[in-house]
Amino acid sequence: MTPNPIQTARLTLRSYSSEDIPELVRLASAREVAATTLRIPHPYTEQDAREFIAAYAAKTAPETRFAITRTSDSQLCGGIGFRTEDPHQHAELGYWLGVPYWGQGYATEAARAVIQYGFETLGLQRIYASLFTENAASARVLEKIGMRREGLMRAHIFKWGEFHDLECYGMLKTDPR
Repeated sequence: MTPNPIQTARLTLRSYSSEDIPELVRLASAREVAATTLRIPHPYTEQDAREFIAAYAAKTAPETRFAITRTSDSQLCGGIGFRTEDPHQHAELGYWLGVPYWGQGYATEAARAVIQYGFETLGLQRIYASLFTENAASARVLEKIGMRREGLMRAHIFKWGEFHDLECYGMLKTDPR
């Protein structure tokens, strides 16, 4: 789904374009970014960026994706979106930020806006997310936007030669935000 842009106080969440490829590669290729995500490979190449944008443009996945950009200078900061399961009216939230943009509240600001979009525009009943247990910053983002910790999946993901536990968070449309 190609969403309309979403404006927040400091950010514009918009569709990705081929012009984003150089900056997408620069930001997503940081090992620190790949280490905190489930689906960003390392190293992240120009081909990875091209395939990511092409798959989305071709609508080959049930996803809604936004590039996170600063409104002040249109600088790409990261990405955020949903993997939806329409029959169940739920979606998995995922996001990432380039290292230079960590600790500035951008993930929380973008996530709040996308959660609202999911419930109000997509008509979702439930939104959930998972994170590596060692990613305390992401846990804080999810808690700030009103998600509740729902459980732990032990040794659920095998990445870079080792198993990782995942913490699960979620919220319902009726939960306070």
